[in-house]
Amino acid sequence: MAEMFRSRTGSQRRTVYRLVFAAPVVLFGILAIALGWSLTQNARDIPSALIGRPVPEFTLPPVEGRTLGLSSGDLHGEVSLVNVFASWCTACRYEHPLLMDLARRGVVPLHGLNYKDRPADAAAWLDELGDPYTRSGADRDGRVAIDWGVYGVPETFVVDANGRIAFKQIGPVTREVLENTILPLVERLRTE
Repeated sequence: MAEMFRSRTGSQRRTVYRLVFAAPVVLFGILAIALGWSLTQNARDIPSALIGRPVPEFTLPPVEGRTLGLSSGDLHGEVSLVNVFASWCTACRYEHPLLMDLARRGVVPLHGLNYKDRPADAAAWLDELGDPYTRSGADRDGRVAIDWGVYGVPETFVVDANGRIAFKQIGPVTREVLENTILPLVERLRTE
């Protein structure tokens, strides 16, 4: 390589040096542009391949201290919500008061899918903050959540009366999403 540089003229060497040093700067610029673009994308807009499909077949035992587990058979016959939560999830704590209010109002059955949680932690969390769930299943190894296409917690699904996934909310449910998207969809599904 040294021979290659020695055989070139001074101006040719400067051009080669500029290219060698410019390459990392150009690469950094391309990566910065790609990162900047990705930050403008909304993760909640990621489509779910399960929309319009039946809920995956599953049966989960109840969360510790609860009597009713959750299975795919429980999600037929009426429009319902399935909320994926965990005691270690900070965003779950953020949305929990809204879910408690929803359960108090009795607008729609709300079921919980407890994701990769220690049994005692999940029970303590629900005992402390309140249990808004009609049924709650303990998905200790996360296998059922994977079948549902869960990216992370929290996520909430609207399931129609035929047991088909109609909507997926990635991230915490907010009052705006609940009132402007989820509840109108629940009402529409009830009339179909």
